Amino acid sequence: MGAPQFPDELIKHEKKTPAFPRESKKKGFSRFLRILGPGIVTGAADDDPSGIATYSQAGTQFGFHMPWTMLFTFPLMTAVQEACARVGAVTGKGLAATVRDHYSKKILYPVVALVVTANTFNIGSDIGAMAASTRLLLPNVPFALLAVTFAIIILILEIMVSYRTYMHILKWLAMALFAYFITAFMVRVPWVEILKATLIPHVELNKDFLYIIVGIFGTTISPYLFFWQTSNVVEDEIAEHRLAENTQSIPRISKPYLKRLRIDTAVGMLFSNVSAWFIIVVGAVVLNRAGITDIKTAADAAKALEPLVQSFPNAGFLAKLIFSIGVIGIGLQSVPILAGSSSYAVSETFNWREGLFRKFKQAREFYFVIIFGTLVGLIFNFVGFDPMKALVLTAVFNGIAAVPLIYLIARVSAREDIMGEHKSGVWSKLGLWTAFLVMGIFAVALLLSFL
Repeated sequence: MGAPQFPDELIKHEKKTPAFPRESKKKGFSRFLRILGPGIVTGAADDDPSGIATYSQAGTQFGFHMPWTMLFTFPLMTAVQEACARVGAVTGKGLAATVRDHYSKKILYPVVALVVTANTFNIGSDIGAMAASTRLLLPNVPFALLAVTFAIIILILEIMVSYRTYMHILKWLAMALFAYFITAFMVRVPWVEILKATLIPHVELNKDFLYIIVGIFGTTISPYLFFWQTSNVVEDEIAEHRLAENTQSIPRISKPYLKRLRIDTAVGMLFSNVSAWFIIVVGAVVLNRAGITDIKTAADAAKALEPLVQSFPNAGFLAKLIFSIGVIGIGLQSVPILAGSSSYAVSETFNWREGLFRKFKQAREFYFVIIFGTLVGLIFNFVGFDPMKALVLTAVFNGIAAVPLIYLIARVSAREDIMGEHKSGVWSKLGLWTAFLVMGIFAVALLLSFL
């Protein structure tokens, strides 16, 4: 494939608006922070309430048998998300739009239906977790009122706040996860034993173990992140004037830009996996070693943070406060991403105008899908689901749903007619197909364990 030909209006625009005009002046840490964008937001969103619950349950139930999963999933997760980011950067389109242009509707519709179903269930479980966590602090406020309130707040933020402002908000909400980092250094962690458990995998072929393993894979390598990051990179290109907003143009990309995306993605995935590793370790040290092997309520999960505030009066309440703030903060971040991921997929499928950079009146269908997905997810909380069990079940469902989607991403990102010179190389292919095979094997093993 030859070099892409850019429309004259884009070439002119490029001369007027050079990409990253201040980038060369920024050095060190300030430049590093500027690099961070869709990848760090995607990585932080990966540790949503469903992820926090799944990682906490993994450490609580199985102790030091689970830390290895984070070292194992990091390269696989990075490979999948890097491929998604590259597809968005090169094509200037979201994942569903790319599939629509190059595959039949027999493939497109099931793929979109799968991710929308998974996302909607995830939205419901995350909103339920936010409401349940808030009741730790406000036990007299009805669960239903809290759930509805959070859904309304999330919709207002996603619809009314500008894309750039919203991106900055999402970055800072991720800081809530640092409570687990600090807690880990305030308790007696057997670091040698933990290091050994991180480097040497432990696998048990029983239903309970497989259930948590698939849940860990599902909440780490999640379907909604595939669609979100692909489309979010396109939003980033439009915001940086690499891609014209209203034309079917070819994005202006370069090797430095793709390198920046890879760094952003790797940092985001590293932040996600390190955070998850600390959640597992804290659960194992604080809860499992105290004889607690099952998390049934938000209050049970909050106990993992009590060592953080044990020297203060009312340590139990403070632990609940920190836990609640973390779940609410991450939930406010992840639910809009879940709903946005579904909306990108549906809008691209039917070729509707899309994008968080557009105002509501410019992309009504796009925002209506966000509203509908959030409200349907909200309804799940009124049909008798246990909030904590629903969080882990959501992760398991994502772990199964991700398998066919990774297969599709591996195929799309390797096609020269789609990606040109930027198609997947050897290492990308190795990571993608390893993720597909490993997650597929564990998913099948779990399903067979129920027979």
